[in-house]
Amino acid sequence: MEKVRFGIIGLGNQGSTYVLNIFDNGEIENGIVTAVCDLNKVKINNLLEKTKNKNVATFTDYKEMLKSGLIDAVLVETPHYSHPEIVIDCLNSGLNVICDKPAGVYAKQVKEMNNVAKKTNVHFAMMFNQRTNCVYRKMREIIKNGELGELQRVNWVITNWYRTQSYYDSGSWRATWAGEGGGVLINQCPHQLDLIQWVVGELPVKVNGFCKYGKWHDVEVEDEVTAYFEYKNGATGTFITTTGETPGTNRFEVSGSKGKLVCDGETNELIFIKNKEDSIEFSKTSENGFARPETEKIVVETDGKNPQHAGIINNFANALLGLEEFFVEGTEGINGVELMNAIEYSGFKGGVQVNLPVDEDEYLKELNVKRANSRLKQVDDNKVVGTLGTYGSK
Repeated sequence: MEKVRFGIIGLGNQGSTYVLNIFDNGEIENGIVTAVCDLNKVKINNLLEKTKNKNVATFTDYKEMLKSGLIDAVLVETPHYSHPEIVIDCLNSGLNVICDKPAGVYAKQVKEMNNVAKKTNVHFAMMFNQRTNCVYRKMREIIKNGELGELQRVNWVITNWYRTQSYYDSGSWRATWAGEGGGVLINQCPHQLDLIQWVVGELPVKVNGFCKYGKWHDVEVEDEVTAYFEYKNGATGTFITTTGETPGTNRFEVSGSKGKLVCDGETNELIFIKNKEDSIEFSKTSENGFARPETEKIVVETDGKNPQHAGIINNFANALLGLEEFFVEGTEGINGVELMNAIEYSGFKGGVQVNLPVDEDEYLKELNVKRANSRLKQVDDNKVVGTLGTYGSK
């Protein structure tokens, strides 16, 4: 093939943005959109009025699109619960697929998807666009190379997700247990829940989650979370997030025995405060009770690249054409979902400590109770809100 032919399933906020602001603007060198699908014909017609691509085929049944012969790969941009089911259908149809975050709502569903992916000959990726950020890539590199020493603490305050009630009222499924499966953890924070384990190189083994449901908005799911982590070596961490606070903060810190990495998400600057001696060894040998290792403050240089969504799609298309290696494996999506499930489950239980991964059947049982008592909102589901410019470096 000369170019990868993409089909897009779901023309809501994100799917429409891909067509109008990425593909239409020529940001995908070796990919084109040849087909789009949405259950809502109004959304299809609205897209056709705006897109430069007047040759795109349209479908209201995604399974018909998968059988059409018009596409080589699929972008899945539907509400969260449907991600694994649609991905599985794509894989079984012999089509390559990129799934937007999250991989799914609950781990049991995601594991089923991963099992299918491992048995097929096509490629599956997650839209982990934040992994393309040069700062997070550099943090991962420094930690992986052992430059930070033994892990001691992980802290991420990501509270600049401020959303108005209008945002939550832009879809009947939004911020409901039945339609979305969670709140700020599953909607805004899947990238951070992925990054916090990808950058550090491991998941915590124990979690306490303290969740506030509908604290700042008329929603039934969590819009504020404080989570506490414990790692296998005894290191600890916190993860704090909300959609009800402004101005918020985006600060990611990882501390080890050889220093501290500080990522300021607002400036996209990475600082390495480096100990000239390992703090654990220094403590054992120093005869001065108040002494501490000398430090050096380094503004870390990166390659400056942060291509985000276009970067993931370009990599996927180029890799399918044999031009480069795949950057993200779709099966890695399970990690963030398991962390999210652990925080949510602890929150369901009032903040009790839980081991990770949480029993997948027990979690689904608790989630289903909430789904059974959930209510979809009466709103205009024809509305589409552009997401361009809302990601930043978050």
